[in-house]
Amino acid sequence: MDVIQNVLFGFQVALQPINLIYCFLGVLIGTLVGVLPGLGPSAAIALLLPTTFKLTPVSGTIMLAGIYYGAMYGGSTTSILVNIPGEPASVVTCLDGYQMALKGRAGPALGISAFGSFIAGTFAVIALTFIGPFLANLALAFGPPEFFSLMIVGITVLTYLSSGSMIKALMMAGVGLILSGVGMDTISGKYRFTYQIQSLLDGIGVVPVAMGLFGISEVLLNLETEIKRDILTTRVRNLFPTLKDWADSIWSIIRGSVLGFFLGIIPGGGAVVASFASYAIEKKASKHPEEFGKGAIQGVAGPEAANNAAAGGAFIPLLTLGIPANPVMAILLGALMIHGLTPGPLLIRNAPDLFWGTIASMYIGNGMLIVLNLPLIPMWVKVLKVPYYLLYPLILLFCLIGAYSLENSVGDVIMMLIFGILGFLMKKFRYDGAPMILALVLGQKLETSLRRSLIMSHGDFSIFISRPISLGFLIVAVLLLVVPIITQRKKLSTLKED
Repeated sequence: MDVIQNVLFGFQVALQPINLIYCFLGVLIGTLVGVLPGLGPSAAIALLLPTTFKLTPVSGTIMLAGIYYGAMYGGSTTSILVNIPGEPASVVTCLDGYQMALKGRAGPALGISAFGSFIAGTFAVIALTFIGPFLANLALAFGPPEFFSLMIVGITVLTYLSSGSMIKALMMAGVGLILSGVGMDTISGKYRFTYQIQSLLDGIGVVPVAMGLFGISEVLLNLETEIKRDILTTRVRNLFPTLKDWADSIWSIIRGSVLGFFLGIIPGGGAVVASFASYAIEKKASKHPEEFGKGAIQGVAGPEAANNAAAGGAFIPLLTLGIPANPVMAILLGALMIHGLTPGPLLIRNAPDLFWGTIASMYIGNGMLIVLNLPLIPMWVKVLKVPYYLLYPLILLFCLIGAYSLENSVGDVIMMLIFGILGFLMKKFRYDGAPMILALVLGQKLETSLRRSLIMSHGDFSIFISRPISLGFLIVAVLLLVVPIITQRKKLSTLKED
């Protein structure tokens, strides 16, 4: 009964005209971001973060969340029409979606993608409604030692956020932790690592770093490569799938929704893993696996449902435990902290309007997306024809304005440009920016929890293993580090035997 009352309260917040406008803007921008190849949700949220600082935390969060799950919807459009994924989670959709388009079935492919995404997104939000408060209540027993151990889990999770080597991910985490120590010490009040540079007194901001690592670097990287686009010139018709299409797809959508949601909760799982896993399951479950890769509608419905459900599932660890499950959630975590809010078990109690308002807005946003995606497909096709030599200067200009408008400081602009060049070099040498961002966001919380715990125990480190919840988190952290190493060694030994 409490859940129903809370959801109704959430709708009261989300249905306020100003929040409806920002929800609409979020899903519209998210769809556009998904449509444009080379600009993913991480880069878009990092770039648009400064625009939310003049908004209330609720409106800002609703808009940023809309950009994330909206990008999952939009990514399928380019995959189907152009054979270029708008964002990584839509890579699998290219396999059968584009083949359907070549056979003159672009309409049903886009239609089943939109409807499947809506069903999966709605399922994820319903599950979030019930699971979120339960986890938050469980975490209310946390003290500084438990929060420290939880932050350790969060830091080890970053090894899963990296697509490359674990050693490189841990190196980037180390850099992020060092950067998080710049500025004022929250306990002693002394300044550290500022080197008498005025702009470093308040520490290194998450926003300039994120805009540089994900926005500027992406532009620099894409300028090196020419993206060839073979856009279908035929008119897209029959957007509503037939009864046979629904009969072929419905179980794929259901399986994709459940699988995607639970993979979205797991740190490092996310939409990309969910879409690939869904495609593999659908191919195994199909009576005609030979049709996959040649235009099977299940190959579109399952992965699209999975990546949208994963987007919803990713909000559970962020809002209830303060642990981001993917790079986008790490940036959202930073955004909430900038607004003076700490995601975690106390968020529901301290900011119920934000928690329940965001969840309710996701119900509304999913409805908006189904209405937006189908009628606006001709417009998205025209957007795809915009030359990149016009698009990228506009993105750079927006970055410069956004970084400067944070605090009207040239220092933030310089910081963004430095991390933009650094991010470009990192991508060239295959170092991921996500672990650095996550460590930068969690670093101060980690240090504060550690020092408060040691003050409580008079310097005795056994406080972290004498408390059951804290010990449990530390064991999980060790497993997260050890399991991939063991798995990799087994693979190497198997290869040597062969």
